[in-house]
Parts: sequence; C-alpha cells; structure tokens
Amino acid sequence: MAFSVTKDTVIGDILDVDFDCAPYFLEIGMHCLGCPASRGETIEQACAVHGTDPDQLVKNLNDYFSSKA
Repeated sequence: MAFSVTKDTVIGDILDVDFDCAPYFLEIGMHCLGCPASRGETIEQACAVHGTDPDQLVKNLNDYFSSKA
C-alpha cells in the first residue's frame, strides 16, 4: 500500500518517507524544507502561510506516492 497524506500530515514525516517529493513543496514557494519549523508544520499550516490550496497539494502528493507503489 502506498504512503498516504492528509492535510494534517506533518511535512517532515512526508520528506522522511521520500525526499524526492520535495519539488511539490518547492512549487508552492516552500523553499525552507530544511528548516525545523517548516518540517514541523502540517500541510494545511504550510499552505495557509503560502496562500495555496492544501487539498491540491494533498492530491498531488497522494498521486505521487500512488505512482510509486
């Protein structure tokens, strides 16, 4: 079964599973992925800060992980 994310999934946990998904965060303007504060945020929190749609990021990430299963 593929790894699955929700709006409540912590970004650091996602990157620990597969850092190759980092471009999905970079494209929403989240360029501080190594920062402890950003790694501790949920997808929903990060999207609120960056003014982007958390549902779209969740979909993109889940599509990415599904394709790797």
